[in-house]
Amino acid sequence: MLVKPTISFDNLEVAFASKSNGELRKMYLIFATLNSNWVVNLGIKLANLFFQLHLPVKGILKKTMFGHFCGGENIAECVLACRQLANYGVHSILDFSVEGKGDEASFEATTAEIHQTLVDSAKTDYMPFGVFKVTGLGNYRILEKIQAEQSLSASEQEAFARLEGRVDRLCKAAHDLGLKILIDAEESWFQNVIDNLAYSAMARYNTDRCVVYNTYQMYRHDSLDRLKKAHQEAQYQGYVFGVKPVRGAYMEKERARAQVEGYLDPIQHNKAATDRDYNAAIQYSIENSIHLVCATHNEKSSRVLTELMDLHGVTPDSDEVFFSQLFGMSDSISFNLAKVGYRVVKYVPYGPIEKVMPYLSRRASENSSISGQSSREFELIRKEMKRRKLG
Repeated sequence: MLVKPTISFDNLEVAFASKSNGELRKMYLIFATLNSNWVVNLGIKLANLFFQLHLPVKGILKKTMFGHFCGGENIAECVLACRQLANYGVHSILDFSVEGKGDEASFEATTAEIHQTLVDSAKTDYMPFGVFKVTGLGNYRILEKIQAEQSLSASEQEAFARLEGRVDRLCKAAHDLGLKILIDAEESWFQNVIDNLAYSAMARYNTDRCVVYNTYQMYRHDSLDRLKKAHQEAQYQGYVFGVKPVRGAYMEKERARAQVEGYLDPIQHNKAATDRDYNAAIQYSIENSIHLVCATHNEKSSRVLTELMDLHGVTPDSDEVFFSQLFGMSDSISFNLAKVGYRVVKYVPYGPIEKVMPYLSRRASENSSISGQSSREFELIRKEMKRRKLG
């Protein structure tokens, strides 16, 4: 009989086992800063200004915000951070977080870099996934035109064919190297095209095992239905279906565009509806033996999934279910789940500091704006410092 592991997300000794006293103090200062919106906004503006003026701020950022939320400036530095996580049973996903220039040269360079993350990940036993955004591989304006059913010029058709080739190159590499690969979700006005690219890749590479996973933003009110219909199509075509539900990342942009363009707002009316659909997505996945990456910083959803796994006889070490959080966040979830044998992966962003600033800016803004996010992290760090008698 399956024995469910005992989990406590409040076990701070486990959550911060990888952190020295000095690192814990640094985390305290970082999250204390993130608790203040005006300090965060000022800091982002100053950092960007200093880079524009070529002032020496790189070292400071590497020891603070960048060092906490990113694994390094390159793959080699990132692998060191991933190896440290692996010592505690937490696996990693190398996430190249540089936003390209939007031309063919940058698309090729991004594809080559992500391909290299796959090659290097395959050399380890603690980096089972790759990940990419389709808009890092090709022009999003072409995706917009396709979804809007507008005709493409000859040059646009050629550009889209190159994008399709890059997607296939990465998915095939993951398949051939024995890895899995996640395709991130993006804006709703070209997400249908991304979905179709993902399903085509699944039909090619998910015949014997789950290689390719598509992402669903559950703050969209149509996502649960889209996920279920895609699963039914996968069953009909006979390939393994892989999903990564997330709550979502483009809410303000989505709502603003819907208002300007005059179409139905795709976003749920409130967070409760998002939480309901998120948990419904993981329940549907477990009940239908769908391969699942549960990407969440929400303790309730994480606990719901452990209970569903127990109810349906899915063992903690099953290759069908992974929990996922971002590097530098929600260690109380990641480390406590890993401690009792669940499969946990951290997204570990990397890239040259000055080129990862857009990512860091979003991370800082999200932490300071999401209700309770930075406060929760800060409170756990404060309690651990008290437990260690650090004063």
